[in-house]
Amino acid sequence: MGGGAGAPPDLTKAATVDKEHGRLETRAIQVSAEVVPHLQWPGAAQVARIERTRQIGDKRSVEVAYIVTSLPAAVAGPERLLQLSRGHWGIENKLHWVRDVSMNEDRCRVRAGARALAALRNLVLWLIRSRGLSVPEARENFREDRADALAVVTGQNL
Repeated sequence: MGGGAGAPPDLTKAATVDKEHGRLETRAIQVSAEVVPHLQWPGAAQVARIERTRQIGDKRSVEVAYIVTSLPAAVAGPERLLQLSRGHWGIENKLHWVRDVSMNEDRCRVRAGARALAALRNLVLWLIRSRGLSVPEARENFREDRADALAVVTGQNL
């Protein structure tokens, strides 16, 4: 799917460019369904190659990801797949990264009940965000005012 002379006949492409926070990010996607019958991957409808290029000052990084999706081209063309991919990273950054870094989930040694703890962390994040607070702000506030933390959990004003 490199887009050269041997490109699949159904190859479609899209790209986005974002310039924010002093960095330039380009995302380019190439999508095809031609190889799907050869994958032996139940439910697969399309494959794609996403190339993300990030430029910050003089530093440039390139990351390539390959995806297999059950969404057919009629439902999700290249623009939509790029949008969905970007949304995935939004989830990764808003949930998983916060759980890993702000809540030290990766350092937790609990194995039995790990799913229950992950669900509790998700609930805590939802409660914090429903009050319009950032996680660091909430941790500082609740550390100093445990009554406020209890009020958030119980839905009461103490």
